[in-house]
Amino acid sequence: MTNDNSKLTKEKKHQARQQKLKEKVDQRIANATKEKGLLLVITGNGKGKSTSGFGTVARAVGHGLKASVVQFIKGTWECGERNLLELHDVDFHVMGTGFTWETQNKEEDTKAAQSAWSDAKVLLSDDSIDVVLLDEITYMVTYGYIDLEDVVECLNKRPAHQHVIITGRACHRQLIELADTVSEVQSIKHAFDNGIKAQAGIDW
Repeated sequence: MTNDNSKLTKEKKHQARQQKLKEKVDQRIANATKEKGLLLVITGNGKGKSTSGFGTVARAVGHGLKASVVQFIKGTWECGERNLLELHDVDFHVMGTGFTWETQNKEEDTKAAQSAWSDAKVLLSDDSIDVVLLDEITYMVTYGYIDLEDVVECLNKRPAHQHVIITGRACHRQLIELADTVSEVQSIKHAFDNGIKAQAGIDW
């Protein structure tokens, strides 16, 4: 009988804790009444920043939103996310030069970045687009290929309902301060560091 009473007491305590937690969560939900286009930044040195960005695009498309993607840095190799999302009317604008350490041509990289940024500016002024992914744009700002103030201005002037996702390492503090949500992906372990090559469907 004692064991039964002890078990009942533990259950009641658990329910009381969960009820308090529920009340706090419910209150936060009740307080969140504003709607606006969000700026999300996904940065850090870990794997999964672009993957997270594309996951958000897929989620948006699943809810019937119109999305577009601008890929900076990426080269001409196959992209699994593009293969899938283009089937669902997601437009892709790809810089297409690859990594800067492969091209080793700052002038050409700058031209390519400016061209991709021109595409991005059109998307950021298009009221019909609900979500824009600026994949790995942080590098373009860091290298000085794209003017930071121009990026900030376009983000501030975009349609009020439009959500923007920025990915890439070392995101500039002005973009972080401007963002509504910032996530940092940390690297604990990476297969590549142990000599395992990048694999289709997992890494690209």
